[in-house]
Amino acid sequence: MPPKPSDAADPVPAAGDVAETGKQPPAPMAFSGLVLVSTPIGNLGDIGLRAIAMLRAADLVLCEDTRTTARLLTAHGITARTAALHDHNEDARIGRVLGLLRQGRCVVLVSDAGTPLVSDPGYRLVRAALAEGLPVTGVPGANAALLALTLSGLPPHPFLFLGFAPPRQAARLAAFAGLRAAERAGLSATLIWYEAPHRLAETLADLAQAFGDRPAVVARELTKRFEEVRRDGLAALAAHYAGHAARGEICVLLGPPPAEAAQEVDVDALLRAALAGHRLKEAVAQVTAATGLPRKQVYARALALAGQAPDDQRSDSPSL
Repeated sequence: MPPKPSDAADPVPAAGDVAETGKQPPAPMAFSGLVLVSTPIGNLGDIGLRAIAMLRAADLVLCEDTRTTARLLTAHGITARTAALHDHNEDARIGRVLGLLRQGRCVVLVSDAGTPLVSDPGYRLVRAALAEGLPVTGVPGANAALLALTLSGLPPHPFLFLGFAPPRQAARLAAFAGLRAAERAGLSATLIWYEAPHRLAETLADLAQAFGDRPAVVARELTKRFEEVRRDGLAALAAHYAGHAARGEICVLLGPPPAEAAQEVDVDALLRAALAGHRLKEAVAQVTAATGLPRKQVYARALALAGQAPDDQRSDSPSL
């Protein structure tokens, strides 16, 4: 991802500054307040007429990266004042943006691609505007997770979107173990993650370890020239991307568990994942809660996996 432009290059104007840009005033606005506008995820033609009209009428367009949004605006002949709003400056921006909204200005929020707030900045700003009773609305449009779901061939509902998987393997395996426990408790849904290209192969391998070799899909570069939707089992997908480096924006989808396997409990896999990120006592408590198995049984198996002697053979055994 390219570095974010500096705040000094595109400051959010003070409440009284917007009218002093020297541009001709836009046509009367249909809406005054904060507008969340969805933008294309690849093909610049995938934007609606209302989104274009709102961008043209905006007093200010808040962008994840002003250079990325500039390409979209130029492609559609839109001239708009822009300012960066990303994870590193969102808190600092909120005060001035709220000042504009209190004046009845139209502020549009976009992300680099897709629907704002879906694994992108803006949540804190929206919460702050709502807390003050300021108007907030949105213009729907493209979303990579939903497009990937419809192309996947996996059950479209229910589905659970989980954002990005944790970047570190121990945390990732623990998160997957929690989801597997939820499945054993009755969750049956297609699961969706975003993933970075350099982590794709290892994430697929971890999914296979946690969930078994279930049907899965990797959807990459959707709506772009090199769009790819690869449908296979987790093991085959992990092997493919271990030997073929992925590029671009990626969605990973995992099909729901087969009905006959819903009640299977792989205690060893759960314990290994829990022990990777927690002490023995905490891992035992986590797996006991997830499975409903007797704690004594889980504890004995955890000791075996950790290579420790059971309580009656050790003088320093912990008290659970």
